[in-house]
Amino acid sequence: MRSYEAVTPPGGWTDKLTYSAAVRAGNLLFVSGMTAAGPDGQVVGVGDIAAQTRYIYFEKLLPVLQAAGAGFGNLVETVDYVTTFEGYEKTGRVRREVFGGAPYPAATGVLVAGLIRKDALIEIRATAVLA
Repeated sequence: MRSYEAVTPPGGWTDKLTYSAAVRAGNLLFVSGMTAAGPDGQVVGVGDIAAQTRYIYFEKLLPVLQAAGAGFGNLVETVDYVTTFEGYEKTGRVRREVFGGAPYPAATGVLVAGLIRKDALIEIRATAVLA
């Protein structure tokens, strides 16, 4: 018996993937890394890290949090994997939109050589504490 359960966003999760959108273990929610790939698999906001960041938070991460009965206020940590630091400061503006001000979750930014999805400039994973 596993000590965790998968959390699936509305609309389901493809059986082709070998990972869950998120996993709940006790009151912790571990959200898998997400890029700005739309339903058709194409990256939204090609060349625009702020647009990709906004899409990830509002169109991909939020539905997963809501499926677990949570929201942005439950996030305690985010990790950004970016392919470039050019324009990275724009992601801070999006975080202000998402979190509305301090206190912010803990955050880490990691520069990587590339991401699996072509045209993705950022991938975000997160950890939340649930009630």
